[in-house]
Amino acid sequence: MTYAVIKKLAFKYLWYIFIPISIWLYLAHFNSISIFIFALLAIIPLTSNISKSTHQLSLRTSTVVGSLLNATFGNAIEFIIAIFAIQAGLVALVKASIIGSIILNILLLIGLSILFGGLKYRDQIFNRASAGVASTMLIIAVAGLSLPTIYAVITDKSAIIMSRAVSITLGITYLLSLLFVLLTHRHLFVAQRDTTKQLIWGLKKSVLVLLVSIGFAAIESHILVEALQPIINATQIHETFVGLVIIAIITNIPEHLAAIGYGRRNNITLSMEIGMNSAIQIALFVAPVLVFISPLMACEMSLAFTPFQIIAMILSVMIINYIGADGICNWFEGVQLVAVYIIIAIAFYFI
Repeated sequence: MTYAVIKKLAFKYLWYIFIPISIWLYLAHFNSISIFIFALLAIIPLTSNISKSTHQLSLRTSTVVGSLLNATFGNAIEFIIAIFAIQAGLVALVKASIIGSIILNILLLIGLSILFGGLKYRDQIFNRASAGVASTMLIIAVAGLSLPTIYAVITDKSAIIMSRAVSITLGITYLLSLLFVLLTHRHLFVAQRDTTKQLIWGLKKSVLVLLVSIGFAAIESHILVEALQPIINATQIHETFVGLVIIAIITNIPEHLAAIGYGRRNNITLSMEIGMNSAIQIALFVAPVLVFISPLMACEMSLAFTPFQIIAMILSVMIINYIGADGICNWFEGVQLVAVYIIIAIAFYFI
């Protein structure tokens, strides 16, 4: 075994040391900042394992099912963190992470995929039918999340009941969209199969790695949330910024790794499907589920967000709709999407 291989393996497995360290720091009641940092670092190799095992499973399915698998398990850690955060009463952080995840997947994930793919290929063509359906679903997400917010702002009343009704509608729409994509009109969503990566794990190993990684991710998510409250109280960083930027980035690493890889292999259609499907799933499925789960934890959550969060989401959906209209992209369009995300993140830091 050469030195280069040993060095690569050492770097690869070094990340796993943060898992026992973070657990030990938590049990030893170290300061919250140290626990938070090591828990964040521990989540990175877990998200990497989720990405790899999901990719191995997706190779056994169609490209559309594969993108849905990446989106679903990419959102698993975010969903787990949201559960623990609601339990801790950090509803504002959960709402911010929902909007942050939507914006991040639409702008940063797709933007980086287009950018890195565009550095290798002058122009990349993607499936306009797939992008069109996803764009319409994102507009539905905007309507579903905006109207309870507008109601709460204008009437100064609780939007809980309205949010539940809207959540049912969004959830049913999402399930029907899966029926449309996977069964009745699946011929419209044929993306290029990724042939550069082969099956290297068996089915049992892929499922085992996925389940074990999600299990440890749940432990690290609990530790992360437990350490977060004292940090928010002791620092000037608002929980909205933490949820919208920091938590959103950490919990979406699997999709980023997969999508950027597809972009580099000239399969930008799959990259866009991963990003858009993830954003749609967060808005139309994860958020509604959290609305109904939250009362079980004695902390009701509505779909009433802050006006600035809704404006940021609307701008993101408008931009991706415009870029996805012609069926072709280049590296500079990726730069534009990333730039908009950075601007939004900066704005939320100062709010």
